[in-house]
Amino acid sequence: MEGVSEKSEPYNARHLQILEGLEAVRKRPGMYIGSTDSRGLMHCLWEIIDNSVDEALEGYAHHIDVHLYSDGSVEVADDGRGIPVDNVPGTDQSGVEVVFTKLHAGGKFGGGSYSSSGGLHGVGASVVNALSARLDVQVDRGGKTYQMQFRRGEPGRWIDGRGDDRALDTAFEPFTDAAKLDVVGKVAKHTTGTRVRYWADPQIFPAGDAFMDEELVERVRQTAFLIPGLEIRIIDERTQSNDQSESSRSEEVFRFDGGTTDFVDFLAPDPAVTATMRLTGEGSFTETVQVLDEETGHLRPQDMQRLCTVDVALRWGTGYDTVEESFVNIIRTPEGGTHQSGFEQGLVKAVRSLIESHARALHMTAKDGRIEKDDILAGMTSVVTVRIPEPQFEGQTKEILGTAPVKGIVAKVVEEQLTKILGSNRRDQKTETSRLLEKIVAEMRARISARMHKEISRRKNALENSSFPAKLADCRSEDVARTELFIVEGDSALGTAKLARDSEFQALLPIRGKILNVQKASPADILKNAEVSAIIQVVGAGSGRTFNIDQARYGKIIMMTDADVDGAHIRTLLLTLFFRYMRPMVQAGRVFAAVPPLHRVEVAGKGAKKGEVLYTYAEDELQRVLARLAKENRHYKEPIQRYKGLGEMDAQQLAETTMDPARRTLRRVTMEDEAALKEAEDVFNLLMGSDVSPRRDFIVQGASLIDRADIDL
Repeated sequence: MEGVSEKSEPYNARHLQILEGLEAVRKRPGMYIGSTDSRGLMHCLWEIIDNSVDEALEGYAHHIDVHLYSDGSVEVADDGRGIPVDNVPGTDQSGVEVVFTKLHAGGKFGGGSYSSSGGLHGVGASVVNALSARLDVQVDRGGKTYQMQFRRGEPGRWIDGRGDDRALDTAFEPFTDAAKLDVVGKVAKHTTGTRVRYWADPQIFPAGDAFMDEELVERVRQTAFLIPGLEIRIIDERTQSNDQSESSRSEEVFRFDGGTTDFVDFLAPDPAVTATMRLTGEGSFTETVQVLDEETGHLRPQDMQRLCTVDVALRWGTGYDTVEESFVNIIRTPEGGTHQSGFEQGLVKAVRSLIESHARALHMTAKDGRIEKDDILAGMTSVVTVRIPEPQFEGQTKEILGTAPVKGIVAKVVEEQLTKILGSNRRDQKTETSRLLEKIVAEMRARISARMHKEISRRKNALENSSFPAKLADCRSEDVARTELFIVEGDSALGTAKLARDSEFQALLPIRGKILNVQKASPADILKNAEVSAIIQVVGAGSGRTFNIDQARYGKIIMMTDADVDGAHIRTLLLTLFFRYMRPMVQAGRVFAAVPPLHRVEVAGKGAKKGEVLYTYAEDELQRVLARLAKENRHYKEPIQRYKGLGEMDAQQLAETTMDPARRTLRRVTMEDEAALKEAEDVFNLLMGSDVSPRRDFIVQGASLIDRADIDL
């Protein structure tokens, strides 16, 4: 037949392959751990840690050690009940062998061993075993220490001439018949626990990939928060210096007794508007599950009564960033799920009801819009945890909870508990509730105003330019990458700046003196302020949660203020506005401060040679320039001109020192990473926030460091 190769073979049953047991895991590891890079390494570690955490959830384990060795192996040890060492009914295999060699085997399938757990699929330990070059498990039970060892999922013994050695370069003898559980030591009669040490298989995981230290610490910390009283220790013996021959030991211990309340206080990024509230409750639902019939050995459907325990902590702060964390049986669900949906549903219903009952006090009218979820979530930090047996996750990676009845249970608990707390008649609670509702209504009005500003502040044609502030001296170019907006202090400087600028790409917006301190003001007050509103409108990208940097009308925002104390204060107020309500501009490095000179030195020329003009930007620089001129026996005009403000310069001087891109100096305002963001947040709260006492202490402590001669009086 034309077009068919003579080498073509029929496709029949002999081409089909059946992968059994752990072979399927090694063939397609991504199906079980997501990837085979550092994320996959971490997923394997979480599977082992979660098994120990499940023991802690049941109240049996109180200490967990995570030990990172210099040879690349990792060990997780707990003082829980220990994996069963007797034979599993119907087999001649011990519980240890079954757990580490059989997929979908364990004590979390409705047998009563765990009321709630994270490792519900019964594949975690066996998957890690299949993907490990070596795995050793030791169990303390009944006064003895039992041990079983594996190579890539196969049970056997690692032995060399010196006996059992914890390394990969020793000989391995697989069991030829039945696997044996060795007794390798004795312990006190009531001592129990499990230790699992494994070496990730280099055939599966690329060389160079390593455990992600920050993620490990974060996960361990959150687990300690969620199980009050549990102590988790991370011991790191890996190489810590450039000299690969040297290793050091570091140790961190995590234990918290405050539960989700302390967790929320730890996560909150801003000063509090409300105290941290704890919402707890429970509900039950019926679920049809497949249960193993001991008589027939087959699965059969059975209706099970499930108990869902809800523990939620939340608080609102002064900012508008939302921090939401959700967990199911201590397993983080970054994509949310039914428990997160139920929380938000109950939250919105409770808050809307409260606002409706306080509509008159909040001065709400028919013109006001409807409170949306984003208005309520603004500035909120929350931790949502539920505990249920056999939760239904979407996929083995457990990022989304899919158990449908949980949504209604969580929504009911949150609505009832939150309404009870916020509706309390206690005087302090009424004051707190009033502040919260005012904040939420202000967020709603700010959202509506910001949307209107965004709609009217896009590039207008010549017939629509009247929608911008009349004092804006716009540029002609629409190339955002090239355009610059100078925010100029005072109308006097504006006149000079108009003559000094290049109107093709430089726009000017004057402000009158010191703008509103947005760190203290409400969103509604901010948008009512003419100066702040004008800046937001001219930038053209919205504000706060609605800010869209892609719609910004200018590539650079340049704050051009006088070189004195008042100018520095105005610049700080402007920076507060951009940091709090247009932060992406700062993070993108598009906010600058102009650097005008402080002094102008006219150097006399000799003979027919024209005199030279020198500009200096600090007092010590001026002294160095004057010393150099004296050494060169050159004279300068007295008195030296000291610029107190931009208005004292003529257009030529302003252009050549401050506005001409070829000759000016700009200071870029940046935030390089999360640490810088946190530091900036703390500084703005300290210097510009409503709490006066920390600022007073800061001034008192720093007073001795200030030389009165440096203060511009």
